[in-house]
Amino acid sequence: MDEICAIDREVLGDFSRSKQIRLAIQEKRCIIKQNEHGIAGFLIFTNDFFEHSFISLVIVQNSERRRGVAASLIEAYVEIAITPKIFSSTNQSNTAMPQVFEKTGFIKSGIFENLDEGDPEIIYVKLST
Repeated sequence: MDEICAIDREVLGDFSRSKQIRLAIQEKRCIIKQNEHGIAGFLIFTNDFFEHSFISLVIVQNSERRRGVAASLIEAYVEIAITPKIFSSTNQSNTAMPQVFEKTGFIKSGIFENLDEGDPEIIYVKLST
């Protein structure tokens, strides 16, 4: 747990999500991607987004970015998701994540305003076939 929280701190700059991350791990709602050096990244999900699966957080160590870690985490979750629609989101300012969503078969589904001032949240969905 500590290593996962440390990765989140490296990316976020603080430990503000540690409680949320620890709870997801305890509830078995966390997928971890490892490499030869340890944990490369992790994904946290829920199953209560309007009764659909939702990827709430994808974090990849800075040193492991652009190596397919986020896509492999998302693909692993898609395999175990319990609903036919899987949602996720990213801030409009995050220019890398839309490419990952496209690569893993997600499409834009909408926008939430006013979560982060001046940075809309773009909603994505993957529809199972």
